[in-house]
Formats: sequence, structure tokens, C-alpha cells
Amino acid sequence: MSSRQLSSAARPLGPGAIAVIVVLCLSWAFNQIAVKLALPEIPPMLQATLRSAGALPVLLLFAWVRGVRMFERDGTLIAGLVAGTMFGIEFVLIYGGLLLTSASRAVVFLYTAPFFVALGSYRFLGERLGTTQWMGLALSFAGVALAIGIPQANVDRSVLLGDLMVVGGGLLWGATTVLAKGTRLRLAPPEKALAYQVTMSIPILGAAALLSGERMAQVPSAFVLSLMAYQSIWVVGTTFTLWFALVKTYSASKLSAFTFITPLFGVVASYFILHDALTLAFGAAALLVIAGLFLVNRPNRVAAAPTDPLLNVTKT
Repeated sequence: MSSRQLSSAARPLGPGAIAVIVVLCLSWAFNQIAVKLALPEIPPMLQATLRSAGALPVLLLFAWVRGVRMFERDGTLIAGLVAGTMFGIEFVLIYGGLLLTSASRAVVFLYTAPFFVALGSYRFLGERLGTTQWMGLALSFAGVALAIGIPQANVDRSVLLGDLMVVGGGLLWGATTVLAKGTRLRLAPPEKALAYQVTMSIPILGAAALLSGERMAQVPSAFVLSLMAYQSIWVVGTTFTLWFALVKTYSASKLSAFTFITPLFGVVASYFILHDALTLAFGAAALLVIAGLFLVNRPNRVAAAPTDPLLNVTKT
């Protein structure tokens, strides 16, 4: 490990860095709510297509400012295209699922992704998991099983289908991360790695919108347009870049320990903004998932390899 990596790992998180992380987690938590609020005027697949199309210029601008060579041949093309395809399908599932389930349920199920990352890294990348990580996986699995398996008055087959679609999105998110860790894509600048995914998602999501027969009946209101700007410019284009900047300065393991609060923020915000019903069973399930994510994200002393920032990046 280089001296730079050692200094980053040892650097404590100051109040400023912690404040930025909390803002990022709040931003990611509110994303599902923004999608739900925009659905009456912009159908889900069109909304996801516009989000990716709006985020791409922001990523290219950040790359230009930082002097990143986006079109340089570096052996990442095939892995980037595969990751981008999975990214596109992931958001077909997530945005489609949000039509059927609530934002509070979606944010919990989406953030099962670290569960799949840990399992995939163990199975395909040879990473060892400590007792704490296995306990975290078990808690997260129990939380998902509880939320889906226990009958609830406000949950019917349609909601359960939406839940499963979002879980499928989380699985693809995890698979994309494992792919990035196991290929040359891990060496690409963050703007390039994200640009592969955003670019490939545009035709996939556009095709899904076309096949679904989606169309906008009227020009979206200023409020809905602001929600779309929030999703594309702020969430995808800006917060991911801020996250990678933090990862370069501080320990990725220390940073990732904070991300477990994202689903907690999402559940609370959905309750107050969208008035989502929160049953006792779902509350217990959400706590199990969040506790599991916290344990999974704790530094693993068993594994000796340095942490890859791509493992810990939070996506919405």
C-alpha cells in the first residue's frame, strides 16, 4: 500500500467531511421520493431516460474540468458496455417497481445492494468475510424476508411485485459493482466508469419507454422539471463525483459506514412527505436491513486487500 493510501486510511473524518456525507445520504434517500412525486406527469421509463440523458453532460463537464481522457483506449470498453447494460436494466426494474410499491419500501429494498456485493465478492473475487459481515448478511436477509413474507394490510400482490423488482435492481447494482471490481474498469476514472453506465442506459430505458407505450400528456410543470434536474444534475452528476472525491481523501471503509443511514432517511422522509404507511412489521424489517448494512459495511479485518472505492460507492 502506498504512503498516500496509508495517509488516507489514517485520516480522521472531520466535521466538514461528516457534514458532506450526511448531505449526500439525505440526497440519495430523497431520490426515490423525487421519482414518486414526478410519476403523475412523467411515466417511469421516460423519467429514467431523461435522468440519464441529463446526467451525461454533467459527467462530461466534470471530466473536462479534471482533465480526464474519456475516449482513451484503456481496455475497459467491453466491461464498461456490460456494466452499462446491467445499469440500464437495473433502472428499468427500479423505476418500474416504484410504480407499484412505496418509496419507503423501495429505498430499503434497493439498499440491499451491499448484501449482494458482499456475496458476489466472496463467490467470484475470492474476498473473505469476517463474522461481523456474515452476521450483517443474515440480518439483511431476515429483514427482506420479513418485509415480503409477513402479510400486511397495505401490501397486496402488486406491491410485492414492485418490492421484488426493486430487489432485482439492487441485485443488478451489486453485480455491476462486482464486475467493476473484477475487471480493468476498476482502474478507470470515476467519471468514465459512470459515463459507460449512464450512456448505455439511455437507449435501454428509451426502448423500455417505447415498448411500454409511455408518453407525456402535457408539458411537465416547473416543480416536476425541478425534480428531474435534482435527479440528473445533482444526484447522478454531482453527488457521485463528490463521493469519489471523499474516497480519495479519506478511508473508503470509514466513509461507507455512514451510508447505512440512507435507507433510514428514506423511510422517515417518505413517511412525512408522501405519508407512506409504516406498519410495525415493516418497521422491524427496515431496522433489520439497516443494522445488517451497518455490519456489512464495517471494516473487515479478515481481508488483507485494500478497499476498492467501487465497492463502497452509493448509487440511487
